[in-house]
Amino acid sequence: MTAPRTEIFADPQDLALRAADWMAGVIAAAEVPFRMALSGGSTPRLLYAELSLRRIEWSKLRFYWIDERFVPPDHPDSNQRMARETLLNHIRVAPEQIHAMPTLTDPETAARAYEDGLKSAYGATELDPARPLFDLTLLGLGSDGHICSLLPGSPVLEERTRWVVPVQHGRPEVRLTLTYPAVESSRLTVFLVTGQDKAEVVKRVRQGDQSLPGGRLRPQGETVWLLDRAAASLL
Repeated sequence: MTAPRTEIFADPQDLALRAADWMAGVIAAAEVPFRMALSGGSTPRLLYAELSLRRIEWSKLRFYWIDERFVPPDHPDSNQRMARETLLNHIRVAPEQIHAMPTLTDPETAARAYEDGLKSAYGATELDPARPLFDLTLLGLGSDGHICSLLPGSPVLEERTRWVVPVQHGRPEVRLTLTYPAVESSRLTVFLVTGQDKAEVVKRVRQGDQSLPGGRLRPQGETVWLLDRAAASLL
């Protein structure tokens, strides 16, 4: 694990524009296939919209998700729907490149099906630290310190065998989430955080506060923090 790199931008729009340029360069230099794990929530919306405007060899990419609310794919709260509306519907990408978390069965069956798909793409049933599962993982950060749907106090935080699990408690809706072993297995882990309300939790997570799910993350590859000035104000 290398020391994280930090980039600070004027505001969310500036962050999205320059982050999209940088990510386009990362993808251009990468091998095929390039597995990218997408984040949900409000912060990535601007980035996805900017990415859709970049000249990228989209056929190189395979899209996955770090978590998902257990709602139909056309539901307003669906992370898949947000990514499709802001990015995937605007680029040249084949259906087989998009690996959304299934939400039309029961949560346990869906979690195991998604894990099976990840293992098939990875080509093994055990993660090798020398061979990351993802090439780039986009992470947001909740004001309570959660990443993916790894929520404070959840038993899911202790899972070290499974790659994908249901999250039954802590939020009004059931969710699916990658576990620490899966989300840590990435060549490049990118935190995308904006807003003054995130400044305190950014500071604590970067200090390794073990009481916060984000503070317990130990990415195996390079870590990059992309922050606006407000989110970085306490650093």
